[in-house]
Formats: sequence, C-alpha cells, structure tokens
Amino acid sequence: MQQSHIRNFCIIAHIDHGKSTLADRLMEMTNTVTAREMKEQLLDSMDLEREKGITIKLQPVRMKYKEYQLNLIDTPGHVDFSYEVSRSLAACEGALLVVDASQGIQAQTLANVYLAMEANLTIIPVLNKIDLPAADVERVSREVIDLLGCSKEDIMHVSAKTGVGVADVLETVVQRVPAPTGSETKPTRALIFDSVYDDYRGVILYVRLMDGELKKNSDITMMAAAANGLALEVGALQPRMNPQPSLSTGEIGYIVTNLKSVAEARVGDTVTLSKVPAVQALSGYQEVKPFVYAGIFPSAADDYPSLKDALEKLTLNDSALQYVPENSQVLGHGFRIGFLGLLHMEIVKERLERSHNLELIITNPSTDYQITLVTGEEITIQSAAELPEVMHIAEIREPWIKGEIVTPQTYIGNVLQLIVNGRGQHSNISYMDSELALINFRAPLANMLTDFYDQLKSITSGYGSFNYELADYRAEQLVRLDFLVASERVDALSVMVHRSEAERLGREMVARLKEVIPKQLFVVSLQAAVGTKVIARENIPALKKNVTGHLYGGDVSRKKKLWAKQKEGKKRMKKFGKVEIPAEAFIVLLKQK
Repeated sequence: MQQSHIRNFCIIAHIDHGKSTLADRLMEMTNTVTAREMKEQLLDSMDLEREKGITIKLQPVRMKYKEYQLNLIDTPGHVDFSYEVSRSLAACEGALLVVDASQGIQAQTLANVYLAMEANLTIIPVLNKIDLPAADVERVSREVIDLLGCSKEDIMHVSAKTGVGVADVLETVVQRVPAPTGSETKPTRALIFDSVYDDYRGVILYVRLMDGELKKNSDITMMAAAANGLALEVGALQPRMNPQPSLSTGEIGYIVTNLKSVAEARVGDTVTLSKVPAVQALSGYQEVKPFVYAGIFPSAADDYPSLKDALEKLTLNDSALQYVPENSQVLGHGFRIGFLGLLHMEIVKERLERSHNLELIITNPSTDYQITLVTGEEITIQSAAELPEVMHIAEIREPWIKGEIVTPQTYIGNVLQLIVNGRGQHSNISYMDSELALINFRAPLANMLTDFYDQLKSITSGYGSFNYELADYRAEQLVRLDFLVASERVDALSVMVHRSEAERLGREMVARLKEVIPKQLFVVSLQAAVGTKVIARENIPALKKNVTGHLYGGDVSRKKKLWAKQKEGKKRMKKFGKVEIPAEAFIVLLKQK
C-alpha cells in the first residue's frame, strides 16, 4: 500500500465517553466485520473490560475505506495507562478526540489532549452522545473550541450508538489526517506500542513501521532490551489476525515472535532487522516503573502455589507487573506487588482470582519512599514494615503528584477543602467556561491512594474528574504508624503517615478494627503506636460465658469458686491465646476517612 493512501489514527477520550462504541460503528461502516460477528465493544476482548465498561488493553484494527487503508488504535482512557496511550499516539498522525456531549471536558480528556499536542497530531474533535436528552451541544462545543482553538465547523456531531454522523467521521479522517512520511530505503525501524503473550504462539508485538520493510521469517532485534528473536508471522488485525508476506513503511500490524515474555519486548521499544540494524532507536522509550505497592496473600495457605503460578503467567502478559515474595506473621506467605495505580491493582487482583479461582487478601496500598541514612547511604522502601530504626534515618522523602481536577464551579470550595485535607497545595484555578473550573494542585501520592477519588465524586455529585502525574520526591516529617493486636505488632497493617496525621488516623483505625475483629474469650487490646509511644487504644471486651448457669441452689461459695477458676483461665488465655485477624481488617484501612 502506498503511504499516500494510509491513515493512522487513534481515539482518545475520558472513561465512558464512547471510544469503544465509536470504534464499533467505524468497523461496521467499513465492513471490517460482518453483522453476524458484530457485538458491543468488539475491541474490548477482556471480560473485565465489558463488565466495567472501560478499555484496559489498547487494540489496533485495520479498515478499508474507498481506496484508503485506515489503521485505528482504541486506547485506554485511565490515568494508570497513560504511557501506553503516549506510545499509541506516537504510532499515529491523527487523533479523534471524543467528548461526551452531556458531560463535557473531563480531566483525562485534558491529559490526553496535551499528549496528542506534544506528539504533533492532527486532532479532530467529535461530540458523542448527541442523542441523549441531557446533551448540551452548545456548551460543550464552546469548551472544545476554548481547549483546541478550533472553529465551530471543525467539531463533528455524532451518536456512536445510533450511527448518526459516523460516516462523516471516516471522510474527515481521510481528508484531514496526514499520510505517513517514513523512508522506505532506510534500515527497518518499527515502534512497539503494545505486546501480548499468547499461550500457544508466544509474544505478539503490535507495531508501527516507521522506516523500511519487515518480512516474515526475518531475524529481529529489540534495541532497548537487546533481545533477539524471529518474526514467525507478520500481518494486520482486521480485527482478527490476517497474515501477510510483509509490513511496509507507514503500516500498523502485528509480529508473532518466538520470544517467551513481554519483558523482552516492552512498549516503546524499537524493532529492527538483526542483519541490517538501524543505528538510532526511536525516541520516547522509557521503562515503566510501578509506584503503588500492596501485599497480596491467599486466604488459605494451601493456595500459595496456585497464586505463584497465576502471578508467573500474568507477568508474561504484563511487563509493568513486579513482585517479590513476602512473609507475614499473620497472613503467612504471599507477594509484594508493584502496580501502575489503583485501577491496575484492582484489575490484577480480579484476574488472579478468576484465573485460578483464588480468594485473596490485599493489604493497605502504599508507595515507595526514598530514605537517606545517617551514614549517607540511600535506600528505597515499598512498605512501612521495611523502615529502618529512627536513629539510623537522616531524611525520608515521599513522592508528590501534580494533579488536575475539573469540576463545576459550584463545588470549588468543597474540592479545595478536600485537597487541603490531603496535605495538598492548590496552585491555580482557571475557568474553562461559565460552569467548569480547572484546579491545579500538588499533593503527596500516599494521600491520594485510598479514597480520594471516591470522596471527589461524592462531594461533586459525580461531576468532578481527576488526573495526575508523578512530580518529584519531597522530604517530610514521616513516621511509621504501627497497629498492635493483643500487644503483638501486625506488620501487614503498618502504614507510613505524616506526623501531624498520626494521632487522628491511629484513633480512627483502632475504632474500625474494633468493629471487624471478632470477640475472643479474653479481653483483646488494640493499640496504635509511633515507635514506642502508644497514641490510641481500644479494648475488645471478652465474650460472656455463664459458667454458673448449670448450678441450682446450694451455697454461693460454689459459684465464687467457678468464677475464680474462670478468671484464672482467662488470664492464662490472654497470655497464650492467638487472635485471628479477618480479611476485613485489611480492607477497612483502604477507606481512611
């Protein structure tokens, strides 16, 4: 296919603004799939994507429209996968910016627009869901014009559900998205914008040919990973795999390799031919590093081998997932896992549970902390239990984020109060129109990990949206808050907190733990402590057992004798008894306010 007849574009939008539905209509109108094969969210292949109504894994598809080859990439809309989105944008020349006509511009919309602008893409604004009664086309059009600086005539009005206006989108893509401009004579370079592991075929790469040509059975090299492989098959996704003799400059397609793990072919890497390698790799590659960590343990100790197998298989398909074995006195053997964010954590947990029918316990999520010891040594920890003794620490630095919140102006006061409560600092408030405001702020990542997003949705009646990126690490007065159950410290419950928040959080947590830990035959003490100082305490009263209930008549000394015996037994039980901590005790810490 000549480059002048190729159009590479992607769809970017906030969650649930209709990306996948629009992709369905485009495939229908280009006869890429038959009516019999068609189903809702066709490109969302995972069960979780269909259940949650979100795109988790990006998916490319090739369509034929008139004499043109249209390569579409349906990208994720969540902040956790922003790096994947950036690589998808790098593989395209144009982007359809889909905005819900009833909701308007949202935080993730802004984030993806900025990424598209950085990549110098041609952005085509599309107002979706114009058929809804709540649609406000005029207001949302003004928001889009202010954001992009386009004219009102540039904005397309569609209903992806009914198909209204979708045909015009195809024509606009052909007219306005520029053709690729790669060199067919230069050494082969292909950008990996996604990779998946197939149990039967090995690692499959989704690539965009920037220069040169890639034929079947070619020896290939991943330049950043320095991994060598073989292109067993190349072709296009329509949306099923359609093998072809080769991929040429400007095309988007797939490569079936003999690689055994996606870690050898990470997103953003450059594929070249081993025999005639390119001198310089494509720019933009970075190794994705997790910054949210949590312990995952099987509820039954016998399930540990199954959890290990499930993690090994999942890692083959998710190069961002990192894990190390972890042992807890209370929870037994498990793993400390690094995630890209809270949504990534939720998805991994559900996939693990479904793949091996496991019941899992997940501990309080935390982030990584940089610590300077008094000796000058620098170390990084991922959980509060790893924190060295206070006398060895010179400084603790925690990650801060740079965030954006889009909210109706009515709720600005509530949102600012929420930011302050999370130790955040708002830097700027700008008004997108007469109704919407954009709040820029900075805040510690740890305070955003629990229920910040839920609270934001609550105080803005569901209209607020939130986007963030990692900014820097700052030295703060951080301490480890420990929780003791029956005078024994439970490492899995320990959290890192700011010294000013320790007492309040300690009181709240022991009160919640008192509600979820069942009563024993002896009094159980619950304590929150910073170092050796106890800052909060609650007691779980003992279960009442009427040991004199079977007695009748006689002298009262018989009852006193039994009561004394019971008292001694409870003393002995308190000394040697063990308290079983239920899974709810770890879940309750996820909701801190």
